[in-house]
Amino acid sequence: MSEINIKAPEVKIRETRLGSITGFNGTAEELVKCSHDGKLKDCSRSFSQCMGCSAGNAFCQLSMITDAAVVNHAPVGCAGDFFKFNFVYRVGQMERNLPPAIGRYFNTNIEEKDTIFGALDKLKVTVREAYSRVKPNAIFVTTSCASGIIGEDVESTVNELSEELGIPVVSCFCEGFKSKIWTTGFDSAYHSIIRKIVKPPKKKTNKVNIINFWGSHIFDELLKRLGYEAEYIVPFSTIAQLEHISEAAATIQVCPTLGTYLGAALEQVYGVPEIKSPPAYGVSGTDAWLREIGRVLNREEEVEKIIKEEHERILPKLDEYREKLKGKTAYITAGAAHGHAIIALLGELGLEVQGAAIFHHDPVYDNGDNTSDALAQNVNTYGDVKNYNVCNKQAYELVNILNRVRPDIMIARHGGMTLWGAKLGVPTLLIGDEQFGFGYQGVLNYAERILETLDNREFVTNLAKHSSMPYTQWWLEQDPFTFLGGNVHVKNYRTN
Repeated sequence: MSEINIKAPEVKIRETRLGSITGFNGTAEELVKCSHDGKLKDCSRSFSQCMGCSAGNAFCQLSMITDAAVVNHAPVGCAGDFFKFNFVYRVGQMERNLPPAIGRYFNTNIEEKDTIFGALDKLKVTVREAYSRVKPNAIFVTTSCASGIIGEDVESTVNELSEELGIPVVSCFCEGFKSKIWTTGFDSAYHSIIRKIVKPPKKKTNKVNIINFWGSHIFDELLKRLGYEAEYIVPFSTIAQLEHISEAAATIQVCPTLGTYLGAALEQVYGVPEIKSPPAYGVSGTDAWLREIGRVLNREEEVEKIIKEEHERILPKLDEYREKLKGKTAYITAGAAHGHAIIALLGELGLEVQGAAIFHHDPVYDNGDNTSDALAQNVNTYGDVKNYNVCNKQAYELVNILNRVRPDIMIARHGGMTLWGAKLGVPTLLIGDEQFGFGYQGVLNYAERILETLDNREFVTNLAKHSSMPYTQWWLEQDPFTFLGGNVHVKNYRTN
């Protein structure tokens, strides 16, 4: 189990804390075994096409707190994705009937001369300006590669500003160069919240924390039936709400990749029990997830009634979809937790998963409990995935693999990956909402969308005829993992 230390100004990166990796080629079963045996080693790439950044993942959570401001202590180029976060924030407001407001995002504009003489004065000016303009109830200061490399004393500065302004001014250390696992940025954001925003509980409530991205509020009805109330965090929370999440009856994670640190921190520091089960994807996974909720919340009888009702409702429909999808093959590319979720959904629908390119792998979660391991649950429930690749969004590897396996459908979680399947004439399905496939209804949702995609392949067929790839025929004839060195488990890519 990871030791949560809220006195430390920054969280340990996932490579150090969890042993997380971004390079692996083998089978899902091999990966699970290496993870559980403590023998997992990262494979390094001698060529890398792109990479994610921890700062973006930290910002995507902090930027959605409705009454906080975020100061990005960085060159102005690091603020280039502010518009994206503001767009997501505005859309989420409309979905929740919240009053429209733009994001409260600021950048200190570190320049070349500042890397020599320091930029703490700029940071102070920017934080004061942010407070003057929008009067937030808290200000988060996210760091960057530039501020980290020159050794800015951000922690002392924000502590001084907090006393001066009378609100929490909180550092969030999320320099991109420190970790290849960009999901460390989630941990950085949550470390800032648990360290300086969350207060010790004065009482226990009937609320259940839902560590969420920005998906719909799908847990309200279930928790109400069990006598509890959903508290969705962090996006669209207020500072006052976050102060009291230590008083919740339990914590549920929509995505363990997102919430592993915060869930464990709330349990270790404040005694809020975490639901230690993989998220509810597939019938088997949903059964296990609900029973764990029933056990933690002392609602076993009520949960068994729900399971019985839902089985009676969906199983006949599920049999119909399985018959229609019999013999179909699929390839998956997604982040770790959601990739595991899609594997479960496809296994439930009877599709053959030819392979998966998953963006990183956490061999353990911060709670240290192997029952939370969704990939292990998939292997035990649906069987092995023979071509399992941990790949941090390396499109050149994905294109090479897709060109070989030619699945009936490719399913992706992130938009930048979908065009590669389409250009090869492979019907491609993008589902960005992690809650779309959640629970019993989620299996039927995926089945319907997969059938729609397979029935409408004319677009990708024509696109493949009239588009070209940026990769040469030389590369497409190479082993997909030519540039993946280190502890490579399988030298030749399996096509069977």
